[in-house]
Amino acid sequence: MRHAPPYTLMRMPTWLLVLMLLCLPVGVQAQPRAWLDRAQVDLGDTVTLNIQTDSDAAPDLAPLRADFQLSNQTRSRQVEWSNGSMQTRTLHGVALSPRRAGTVVLPPLQVGSVSTPALQLQVREAAPARNDGSALAFIETEVDDRSPYVQQSVGVVVRLYYAAQLASGSLVLDTPAGASLQVVGQDRTDVREVNGRRYNVAERRYLLIPERSGPLTLVGARFDGRSAGSFFDDFFGGRGDGRLRAAAADQTLQVQAQPADAPQPWLPLHDLRLRYTLAPDRARSGEAATIEVEAVAVGATRAQFTELPVPDVGADAQVFAEPAQYDETFVGGSPQLKITRKYAVVPRREGALTVPGMQLRWWDVTAGQARSSTLPDLTLAVATGAAGVASPVPPVQPVDTDAALPGSEGELSANGQHPPRAAAPWPWIAAVGGLVLLWLLTLWWGWRRGRQRADVSVPVAAADGAGATRSSTKALRRVLESEDLSVVASTLCTLAGVARLEQVMEKLGDPRQRAALQALQQARWAGEGDLVAVRRLLKEAFHDGPHWSQPVEIAQTGLPPLYPRG
Repeated sequence: MRHAPPYTLMRMPTWLLVLMLLCLPVGVQAQPRAWLDRAQVDLGDTVTLNIQTDSDAAPDLAPLRADFQLSNQTRSRQVEWSNGSMQTRTLHGVALSPRRAGTVVLPPLQVGSVSTPALQLQVREAAPARNDGSALAFIETEVDDRSPYVQQSVGVVVRLYYAAQLASGSLVLDTPAGASLQVVGQDRTDVREVNGRRYNVAERRYLLIPERSGPLTLVGARFDGRSAGSFFDDFFGGRGDGRLRAAAADQTLQVQAQPADAPQPWLPLHDLRLRYTLAPDRARSGEAATIEVEAVAVGATRAQFTELPVPDVGADAQVFAEPAQYDETFVGGSPQLKITRKYAVVPRREGALTVPGMQLRWWDVTAGQARSSTLPDLTLAVATGAAGVASPVPPVQPVDTDAALPGSEGELSANGQHPPRAAAPWPWIAAVGGLVLLWLLTLWWGWRRGRQRADVSVPVAAADGAGATRSSTKALRRVLESEDLSVVASTLCTLAGVARLEQVMEKLGDPRQRAALQALQQARWAGEGDLVAVRRLLKEAFHDGPHWSQPVEIAQTGLPPLYPRG
């Protein structure tokens, strides 16, 4: 009896073999492996997350952005041979910078159809670097008042010391809860020696204004940067990546509430000084005598300070106040505001005129009590003006009816009185003619005013042409020659029709003029640069007037100019 040969794959029909292969179960994607290169890091440092998978799918890193800053993402492929078979794995890496201290959980991350396991990372508070000369970088924070009042201007100075050449970096000071924080002026650079080691110093100034009473935590400033070369690579965290980091210690301020007996409006200051910069002792009736007052407020900004008041002289004179000039600086770590204002006093009559001295009430934050800064009264000896004082209207003299009129001597009536004469018509003719002339002048004035109203939107440049440009250029040259930098800044703002010098820079189309105004700002705010050199730079840049990127238009009002052109 013959036996049938065994049914082998070689004798199996091709279609059946393909069908069996398709019915075989597909391999399931293996669980990816995830790990951190360190289990503990300091706040501000970086840890690397590694994810290894046997597929080409990239992990979804979006869930990490809530607690970390992501950088330096890498991807590499590894090929291994095991028992005659080839295995391919993909390794993903990403650098994580924690945003907070404590225990931070890395959630599962989706990689294709599977996910990584959750991981934990211990983040410690960053210890401030010691400023004993051993650290490559450290930060100092100076606060001018650790127990300020609500709405008091607090000066904060942050200084970064670094002993390496930087290629890039960022210095960050977070705004605390319950306060406002803004950068003041430009950064300053310097070189200092600390315990025998030379450091480059970058200084940045801030203005902190508490908005509510109670404890106020000022989180320490942080710096994160890179060095310019590889010489210091071994020192920057031991990773050779050129990273340079520094952090300052946190500070807690105790904010005091506004006292119940504080003067209003509320003005918390370190000091307030008033003085006359121009105080005449003589004047003439009908002519203006100029008085100039200067106020220096330590610990205030322009937004907080009220305007200097106008003296009340009663009915004996008129007082016209010019707009105040403001100059904001940073002195000794505290904001300082200088206000200058001029007053034109016009006496009405001769004699002695008393101009009451100015009085400003404020709160002394150092002593914790109310204070008042005053100026003495000014007494002006008023003489008769050059044009004379307007004399009162003379009384009406009674008419002597017995006096003979010209040309009528001896003409008496039968009862010894002068005969009645007919009234002459000339006074009536003159009166009627005057009324007609006044009516014609009124018509002419109304016609001119109507034309002026029709031209309200005409720009100055179109109405006046080159004459207005030459006039403004001459005025600017005079200011650059004789006035201080604050007057130069206000003049340029007036020419541009804006309120701040930064807006003037935006309107200028000449880079050289913008650079000159930048030097002017640094000289005013930071005290940097030679004032003579800054003035010379301004004169050279504006010798032919401002170069606007677009024509500056100023609407006509239909009124004559306040200051006639010279």
